[in-house]
Amino acid sequence: MQYTKRLLPAAALMFALPAAPGGEFAVLKTGYRLHVARHEAQGPRLRLFTSGGGQLELPASAVVRFEPDGAAPERPAVQQPAVEKTAAGKPLSVAAAVDRFAAEAGLPAELIHAVVAEESAYRADAVSAKGAVGPMQLMPRTAAGLGIDPYNPTENVRGGIDYLKQLLQRYAGRNDQIVRALAAYNAGPGRVEQYDGVPPYGETRAYVSRVIERYLQLTD
Repeated sequence: MQYTKRLLPAAALMFALPAAPGGEFAVLKTGYRLHVARHEAQGPRLRLFTSGGGQLELPASAVVRFEPDGAAPERPAVQQPAVEKTAAGKPLSVAAAVDRFAAEAGLPAELIHAVVAEESAYRADAVSAKGAVGPMQLMPRTAAGLGIDPYNPTENVRGGIDYLKQLLQRYAGRNDQIVRALAAYNAGPGRVEQYDGVPPYGETRAYVSRVIERYLQLTD
């Protein structure tokens, strides 16, 4: 994952700039570069139109700058998520499990916290109407494929992180890697492949926007 500390004045983000012929990159303050067809400013928020026809809404302050397609990405130093240690013999809390297993997976803990907050609000006993279980809301079939007990909160978090990492690896090298991975986590990779991007489902589009926005807030 890439991070950058260079910020543009907020006023510079309040105007919708024309997209380059091949689109443009929205560079988030975490360092993620999202490929979009174009963007529009709506007060303090930006609407990003993805190449696959989807839309995301983020605070204008979340975007450092826009770059034309073809611009070489910066490669600043990667920050590693902190590991929270607990007393020997005591079960990990959901939050501590996120920190520990995110570090082991090499993923930003803030990203996983954003997913957990959206999925289950850290409730160990959370079960959705569709049968998704636990802090990262794993379906029993997905949990079985990961070889974990979804009703064990610690295993659930570890399995959810492993699954999200698989999705990030699946879309590695794509301009919209994180967007596709989160959309696949919510709607399934089959739907992402079907629509070649974020599916045209209001729930999924809102989910991706909320998770990315929370992730950005946690990195402040």
